[in-house]
Amino acid sequence: MNRKTRMFWMMHKTKIIIIGAVLILLILAVIGLSSLESFYRKITLAQFPVQLFMGGFHAAIFVAMYLVFLRGGMAKLEESKIRGEKVDVHWKDVIGIEEVKEEAAEVLELIKDRTKIMKIGGKILRGILMVGPPGCGKTMLAKAIATEAGIPFISMAASEFTEIFVGVGSSRVRKLFKKARILAYGYGACIIFIDELDAIGRQRTFSFGGGQETNNTLNQLLVEMDGLKEEDANIIVIGATNAQETVIDPALMRPGRFDRKLYIGKPGLEGREKLFEHYLSKIKYDEKIDISRLARKTVYKSPADIENIVKESALIATREGKDIVEFREISAAIERIDMGIKHKRRMTDEERKRVAYHEAGHLMVLCFLHPTDDVFKASIISRKDSLGAVYHQPREELYTSDRDHLLANIQVSLGGYVSEKLVFGVTSNGVYSDFQKAMAEAHSMVWSFGMSEKGYLGDYTMIPKEQLSERLKDELNAETQKIFTSCYKEVESLLVEERELMDKFANELLEKEELEYDQIEEIYNTYVDHKEKSGSKSKITRRRSRTVKKSG
Repeated sequence: MNRKTRMFWMMHKTKIIIIGAVLILLILAVIGLSSLESFYRKITLAQFPVQLFMGGFHAAIFVAMYLVFLRGGMAKLEESKIRGEKVDVHWKDVIGIEEVKEEAAEVLELIKDRTKIMKIGGKILRGILMVGPPGCGKTMLAKAIATEAGIPFISMAASEFTEIFVGVGSSRVRKLFKKARILAYGYGACIIFIDELDAIGRQRTFSFGGGQETNNTLNQLLVEMDGLKEEDANIIVIGATNAQETVIDPALMRPGRFDRKLYIGKPGLEGREKLFEHYLSKIKYDEKIDISRLARKTVYKSPADIENIVKESALIATREGKDIVEFREISAAIERIDMGIKHKRRMTDEERKRVAYHEAGHLMVLCFLHPTDDVFKASIISRKDSLGAVYHQPREELYTSDRDHLLANIQVSLGGYVSEKLVFGVTSNGVYSDFQKAMAEAHSMVWSFGMSEKGYLGDYTMIPKEQLSERLKDELNAETQKIFTSCYKEVESLLVEERELMDKFANELLEKEELEYDQIEEIYNTYVDHKEKSGSKSKITRRRSRTVKKSG
């Protein structure tokens, strides 16, 4: 009997035994009926359908009651079990995470050739933990490993293990690993992929309250992973999580379990270009589209975000009766996903003018005081809960923020307030969310980042407030207000000096409702040319050049 036949027997022996028993009973029933007299045989055959129905009905009731009251519901373990070659996700299909792919390639080689590492006494790979934000390709990478290795792939979400009924989660873990061992026996290896591992892998709470069943499920997973030491059980467990690595229970992270970690982040500029090329190739699009510009416009977007943008742009083009997708549709898709659907709210002329100046204030500060961000669009069309918005983002990925960057964020938030105050003399409650962002930024600068002028160093938020003296708290709050006031004065100086340009932006918004990046640049350049021809000097050019210099 070869390994595949043995594996089939191991997986289906219960069914085979039941079918055999039923066949034997049927044969015995036929023999018994043939020995009866004709009259009794007819009575027995007439009653047989009713008896069969009643027996099945009673059995169904018993099974349903057992599942509902003792096993936590009618649901059973429904793992997705497929052969590696049928997953059909190849190495070339995983795009935008090239560095992680290089590390995963080493994992793949270890799976393919276990004997090489065993010859020198090395440890066989047992567990891989993929950590990263959602939509960055963790599941695709796991499937690609299974496809390239050509081994079975069992995929489950960790939430499928958890139940409030005692023993259900542990039982499901045991069934999963039992099936994986059988598949590994038949095909030489097997991958178990557990998505959202933090659902059962969070640090355990040792108490008699809630969470005990989750603890039991995690304990069973720990036991099963410890049991992967036999030479005939070549099982690799891949876990994926969006949570911080520190959330996972330390017992899962120790050597012999999830001891190999792959950190999967969002793609960089080159990765986003490849992703756009890949997903655009699946639709009809204008080949004149500047893909590099799209990549710069989607900083911090995940592969799933980019796929969604392309799909949404195709829907927009279809609704507008176009045969191909152009840059305009992709830009509209980005705005719709990030900012929401447009709402045509009816506003009074006065309110509409206030919104236009509010957004013009944000736009001015972003253009001329922010060292890293570009304005891609300004709008006074309502989206979500806002009456208008200025859409902006960094020119490139930034992973830290210096003092200038944080101050610029505060100044941008204050731009709408200052603009309203200059033009109308009074402000509105539309500055509520702006003040929240600005105050949080200034508070963090002083209390957490050591950026106050008086040099208060340390993260004071780590100290319970009752342990801080009132004098120290007052001084820290005063430093926060000083940053706020300084930013306000800088913004006011800009908007007062360049009131003419702010009026121009506001009027264009009132007329067109939306301004794209190119339109904003054109308005700015026209204004600067006019200033130069008239011979009047403006600080705005110097501000602009200083900003460009800072951004490199």
